[in-house]
Amino acid sequence: MPTGVAMRDAREQLFGAAERVLLRDGPNALTSRAVTTEAGCAKGLLHRHFADFDDFLAELVRDRIARIDAQAAALRDSAGTGTVAGHLTAALTALFESVAVRIVGLVTFRDELRARLRRTTPTGIPVLAEATAMVASYLTAEKERGRIAADADVDTLAPTLIGAGHLLFADGEGGPPEVGAVQKVVTTVLAGVVEGGPVGHGGRRTTS
Repeated sequence: MPTGVAMRDAREQLFGAAERVLLRDGPNALTSRAVTTEAGCAKGLLHRHFADFDDFLAELVRDRIARIDAQAAALRDSAGTGTVAGHLTAALTALFESVAVRIVGLVTFRDELRARLRRTTPTGIPVLAEATAMVASYLTAEKERGRIAADADVDTLAPTLIGAGHLLFADGEGGPPEVGAVQKVVTTVLAGVVEGGPVGHGGRRTTS
């Protein structure tokens, strides 16, 4: 048991350090030395718990994916309450204000990391694929409750929302976008498919 606790503590310490380096300095700056320096630990700690640096990075990405899975469950459970646009605005903001955007860049940057992740994520871009599934699952739940039009194409809406959200947050130099900007993207994508109320408040656009 003590060994298992120590392993979890080491993983959390190193993952947290890696995320701080990614957010502050970007994928190019993420090295094993940068991670252990940021974590304030011995340089050998990382290699005692992971086969090599790409093994460490693959586990970092999988840890982020697990967090998205937890977020997906909470988002799906919110179906039928509040507004569709409000839930999706909050979900996209929580997703992309985190280290997710930088992790997508990291996966794109490192060929060996992509190859290792293919073993567990055979299709799509890791993180973005899971985020798309999260939004699709939520939209389906709302569709079942009659808050999304029966003919809404969830399989098109979900990647559109994730792609638009990713682009909105990708420019880290200017800081995160305002909530209103995120909501505008969401309501524009959902225009005409969300039932009840004006589109600007998360509802289907109505005409007189």
